[in-house]
Amino acid sequence: MTIEPNRKDILLEMRDVRIDGFSDERWHKIIKGVDLTLRRGEIVGLIGESGAGKSTLGKAAMGYTQPGCKLVGGSILFDGIDLVKASDADKRKLWGTRIAYVAQSAAASFNPAHRLIDQTVEAATRRKIRPDAESRADAVELFRALQLPNPETIGGRYPHQVSGGQLQRVMTAMAMSPRPDLIIFDEPTTALDVTTQVEVLSAMRNIVEEFHTAAIYITHDLAVVAQMADFIKVLRFGEEVEEAPTRQMLTHPEKPYTKSLWSVRALEKPEVKGEDIVLSIDHVDAAYGPLKVLHDVTISIPRGRTVAVVGESGSGKSTTARVITGLLPPTAGAVSFNGKPLPAALKDRSKDQLQRIQMIYQRADTAMNPRQTVYEIIARPLEFYLGLKGKAQEARVIDLLKMIELDESFMDRLPSELSGGQKQRICIARALAANPDVIICDEVTSALDQIVQEGILKLLLRLQKEFNITYLFITHDIATVKAISDEIVVMYRGKVVEQGLKSEILAPPFPDYTQLLLSSVPEMDPDWLTNLLAARPA
Repeated sequence: MTIEPNRKDILLEMRDVRIDGFSDERWHKIIKGVDLTLRRGEIVGLIGESGAGKSTLGKAAMGYTQPGCKLVGGSILFDGIDLVKASDADKRKLWGTRIAYVAQSAAASFNPAHRLIDQTVEAATRRKIRPDAESRADAVELFRALQLPNPETIGGRYPHQVSGGQLQRVMTAMAMSPRPDLIIFDEPTTALDVTTQVEVLSAMRNIVEEFHTAAIYITHDLAVVAQMADFIKVLRFGEEVEEAPTRQMLTHPEKPYTKSLWSVRALEKPEVKGEDIVLSIDHVDAAYGPLKVLHDVTISIPRGRTVAVVGESGSGKSTTARVITGLLPPTAGAVSFNGKPLPAALKDRSKDQLQRIQMIYQRADTAMNPRQTVYEIIARPLEFYLGLKGKAQEARVIDLLKMIELDESFMDRLPSELSGGQKQRICIARALAANPDVIICDEVTSALDQIVQEGILKLLLRLQKEFNITYLFITHDIATVKAISDEIVVMYRGKVVEQGLKSEILAPPFPDYTQLLLSSVPEMDPDWLTNLLAARPA
């Protein structure tokens, strides 16, 4: 079903768009004849599982194809401008000003050598949309609207001095600064905790409405797209499955594939209490320079169990992981493994101590060397920790690939040739290669669609059962907490405010902050965000 808008309001019209990609020494069809029509002030949601072509189609709306891809057919008209025939120079005049793009991975999108405020106002100032001073004042107001802390001063920081969720919001402000006609939001809230996500979604929606901006909202989160989109287009394997107004799509999807997306449910792992403590964090304080970020943090992690650490952006979740791994020595307190204190700094730990605690990072894209093959990525810890080389190393790499439900045909692939779910599976295999006792999982499913998330969580649970692995699972996703955890630790502003068995933490009555977290989980109801904001105190 294709929705035909009033043609005088059309801002973007894509017809029969076909895009091929090159891998395995041949061209593959990625987008296979998709149409998309978008009016001013309208938001279309693109959904589908990993590899559906959502991001490729979104970038094509800018007249852009990433390296290794090419537009092989179709037309793309933006406000009457033919982006297929337009020169690169002409398209660059549009990018960043009339057409803006908010990427999924903010960390890879900022220049680490420049302050946030300078990067936020660059497009508006360079193109003389408004004077520099006015752009900077406007940026502060955008920071405030996006609920960034200390909006007047946060722009003076460098990218590495803010959390991932904060950086994602700055990137949204940067896209909004020149007041574009069209914004492509490519999974813009995956790095955000649920409480921050509510405010950012509201700000995005208000900006689109206030400035009559059109938007393409790419996401794997069905509840989020329900709050943002006027209509939804479902993609699978580069083809349109169906398209309909949001309310109609949510209540009466027509195609079996769409119905299967709607029916995906979070796992619900029964909790198991653990008594044998493998890792303990005892009265830890930590700071970045003069800024104290952890305050008397104490957490006990039982062997073979999963402890989920939840809290909003900046609550100290990832900093706690950095202290455990020795990347950030604490200013007070200690971390103990198997009852024995660990050296505070990474450089002072033995190879055996390093081997026992491994980490899987949130962004698989930036966690792997793009020039190394899958084999090289997995083999490195095998050689470093276990001394495996030659045939023994190769056999173990194949075993590890089988553990993560991939086969040896992946060994010669580069990260760029993998889907998001496959990349995260490779990161899991790399962590497993060290034969660790504890794996710290830092938001490992946040960037994945719900079908792939479910597969990754099932994989982690199976590996835990087979190898008695202990997980410290850092997440802002309450559904993931229910799926994976035995115990829950709730953090707020660097402190542990609640901890206990999952059944205890998720049973009412809730402390105020836990109630806020749980109430901020989006629901599959287009009115949920509006009703939630209306119910909260002004």
